[in-house]
Amino acid sequence: MRRLIQFLFIFNVLWNTNAQGVYFLTGSNFSSYQFKSAPNSMSTNLKSGTGTTLEMGFSKQLTSEHLHYNVGINLNEYNAVAGSLVNSYSWNTKHLGIHNSVDYAISLFGNVQLKIAAGLNLATIIYGRQEINGNYFDLIKQKEFSGISLSPYARLQMTYNITDLGFLSLGYGLNKTFFPMNDSAEKLSITSNQLVFGIHFNIQ
Repeated sequence: MRRLIQFLFIFNVLWNTNAQGVYFLTGSNFSSYQFKSAPNSMSTNLKSGTGTTLEMGFSKQLTSEHLHYNVGINLNEYNAVAGSLVNSYSWNTKHLGIHNSVDYAISLFGNVQLKIAAGLNLATIIYGRQEINGNYFDLIKQKEFSGISLSPYARLQMTYNITDLGFLSLGYGLNKTFFPMNDSAEKLSITSNQLVFGIHFNIQ
């Protein structure tokens, strides 16, 4: 019942607001994995890996022209590597997700604005491969990556209006991914820094 009420509230907000737009984001993830498990189970040092991020979505003005609600779909690659003189590891994964966020725009000068956004991304792994010393393993069915992942995140974006039809953006984001459905002894979380470029179109 509570979920239904929340859905109806969000739908009512979207239905009764006017200004709206669509956007496309692309960029890079710089991700690091954090494993918590039995002592000495991971004897090598984890290092950050790079991957791509793609996102498209819908933006709707709320109670103020500075405040917007955003909903969209995204595809994120969260990759990492580790190694020592005798062992090497790598993780390559793709996650398909749905995100919700709210952003607030602050006018700086001319056509330039700063947007501060915060939200939550829900995703599931659609591709995963682990390499250990040249041997490859499928990660799709591994409990560490199982179920729906939750990623609270924050993002700063500099925007520049090019015409009345839309604007460009350049942003930096930080998110932390958890896998709450993982009931195994080994727990995984992923910290990712994002650099993203965006194209935004105003529609009425």
